[in-house]
Amino acid sequence: MTRRMIPLSEPVLGGNEWKYVKEALDTGWVSTAGPFIERFEKAFAAAVRSPHAVAAASGTAALHTALLCVGVKPGDEVLVPALTFVAPANAIRYCGAFPVFMDADPATYQMDAAKVERFLREECEMRAGVCVDRSNGRPVRAVVAVHLLGLACEIDRIAAAARERGVKVVEDAAEALGVSYKGRAAGTFGDMGCFSFNGNKIVTSGGGGMIVSADAALARKAAYLTTQAKDDPEEYVHNEIGYNYRMTTLQAALGLAQLEQLPGFVARKRAIAAAYDAAFAAVPGIVPMPKPAGVDATFWLYTVRLRGADLETRKRFIKGLHARGVGARPLWHTIHDLPPFKDCRAYAVEHATELYHDSVSLPSGAGLTDEEVRFCADAVRAELAAAAP
Repeated sequence: MTRRMIPLSEPVLGGNEWKYVKEALDTGWVSTAGPFIERFEKAFAAAVRSPHAVAAASGTAALHTALLCVGVKPGDEVLVPALTFVAPANAIRYCGAFPVFMDADPATYQMDAAKVERFLREECEMRAGVCVDRSNGRPVRAVVAVHLLGLACEIDRIAAAARERGVKVVEDAAEALGVSYKGRAAGTFGDMGCFSFNGNKIVTSGGGGMIVSADAALARKAAYLTTQAKDDPEEYVHNEIGYNYRMTTLQAALGLAQLEQLPGFVARKRAIAAAYDAAFAAVPGIVPMPKPAGVDATFWLYTVRLRGADLETRKRFIKGLHARGVGARPLWHTIHDLPPFKDCRAYAVEHATELYHDSVSLPSGAGLTDEEVRFCADAVRAELAAAAP
């Protein structure tokens, strides 16, 4: 009998998903209006302790909307990690702005707060109250601070450095729902925070995203832009360019049912991470997933580094794990050296490429059994032994 491939992360649908989606279908609320959307927004705001939440069609739509709300314009620059999923860099380009790619801290995988501080201090100057990149004269309008892998970046340092120079902060917390940093939910430190409910996230709505903010005006602007910028919906008057970025009721119904289970999902993912930690503690070829100071992590994807591995070694390692039935994957290709972003600035990027080359994400879904976690850990140790000279 062939064993199934253990997936990287798949949803756990064990709550009120069927009940709520059926209720939406039974009442005819299936499109981008209806009571489940408001219920989901209110429940989500409460879950992350934010005054306002606005549902969106996707995490990328949330990022694009947030960047527009904080004033990013064509020709501006926005700081963003070189090591992350491509969505925030794409959203910056949707605005006609230019990403400035920042390095990763090799100890945490996160955006290097010290280099953000250094860039704003040494590479920029204030002109008429605007932070400007000396090298090209472009205004530095915002920072997209990404919380990767169910951990958190040093968002307090990043936000303080940005605000000192009038630079806005948008948090990409797509991978960080349930994470807290120094006792506060990831995604709530910046001017706006963005979340994703893609199928592989800790909470899914099959797609969709959420924008949070403590600023009521910014939240109203987000709701306005995501609903085609309707000023007079009865007469179809639109005074700005808007977007069809609203979440559907069916997605909201599913997302609400998932959100109700968040504490259990978080507890299970922490238990999975603890099991991996124990399994790899005495394995010299593995660097276990970090636990940054001040972070209560959810370990969205438990990610290890292969000591001394280059890109080809890591590729062979993942191929070997797949052959053993473990659905591992690499981190994202560094964005600053991808073709669509060759005309964008990369500042002191030294470690992000190393992390891309030698890191492996292991199956981490909340539905994994203890036996499946042991199987994955055993497969990692076996593959290391097989690859040893």
